[in-house]
Amino acid sequence: MTEPSSAVRRLVQAMPKAELHLHLDGCLRPQTALELAQHYGIDAPSTWTGMFDALVADAHPGSQAELLKSFELPLKLMQHRDAIARITAELVEDKAADRVQYMEIKWAPAFHCEAGLTVDEVIETVAAAASAAAAQRGVVVRLTVVALRSSSPADAVAVARAAVAHRAAGVTGFDLAGFEAADPDPTVHAAAFEVARAGGLGITLHSGELLDDGALVWRALEVRPDRIAHGASAAADPTLIAELIARNVTLDLCPTSNVQAGTVAEFADHPLVTLLRAGVPVTINTDDTTISDITLSEEWLSCIRELGLTLPELWRCNLHALDAAFLDETTRAVLRAQFEAWAASIPELHAEL
Repeated sequence: MTEPSSAVRRLVQAMPKAELHLHLDGCLRPQTALELAQHYGIDAPSTWTGMFDALVADAHPGSQAELLKSFELPLKLMQHRDAIARITAELVEDKAADRVQYMEIKWAPAFHCEAGLTVDEVIETVAAAASAAAAQRGVVVRLTVVALRSSSPADAVAVARAAVAHRAAGVTGFDLAGFEAADPDPTVHAAAFEVARAGGLGITLHSGELLDDGALVWRALEVRPDRIAHGASAAADPTLIAELIARNVTLDLCPTSNVQAGTVAEFADHPLVTLLRAGVPVTINTDDTTISDITLSEEWLSCIRELGLTLPELWRCNLHALDAAFLDETTRAVLRAQFEAWAASIPELHAEL
């Protein structure tokens, strides 16, 4: 383990960044949560430190099931338009402060309908808030709508149709998430994936967050995704690694979150560098800024310190995030030109590996 120098830390913090794996309901500010709980009369901690402790997951809960419990309080606080809009805008603001110039925000609209909002109204609320905040902060935001593994196939299709209907508002991706051990077969929702694909959305799904031999990632490939959210367990299967490379399927990896989910015991055990150096396309993300108590800069620095990731490798992952983004080609080209112009005079990012 080598601690990054002050110069490296400053350089990483200054980098323009792209983040593809980011959950809206995992990114509440503690102060906002306090105010929303008071406003809506929700049983929650009444101090900032108490709220922080309630929102941030333990470092080693040991399972995906335990980690998913961390979303229960945020979801209680996100049942009204004003709350959802505020949290969306603040997420964009917080990411922009960390120099995230392009972000894809994902969330499951079905989780936000307990107070009477419809799926369409939830998507409209997030889209409007994200668009306004992006314009104010000078960043680019796109949205990925998530269906639930535990839902019926018909409900997943309805979510996919709603996502397609809001493409003009910034929805560019469709995802499937939830407790993988309870609902391991994504092909149950094949019809939803086809609706999303036919409607022009990029396809991703959560998989490979559980400790296994890569079998769940093989299943994920059956729905022909462009990207896989997580997928770290693929490192256990050389044949699967070769298949990911051949199909050019990107793994949107989140090491800190994987430690919390028990995918790996310690950060230093994460296979991100192994996958990257084997040729698998990967991006590096936070997953949940608040639940994991991490900024993207901090996540990247942990990869340098704990995994031995080099600065050129990090920059290559960052540029690949733009290549893999669910984004129109014109905007992609503009962003890539901006990133490359920033890096042109920094030899540390272009050294031979």
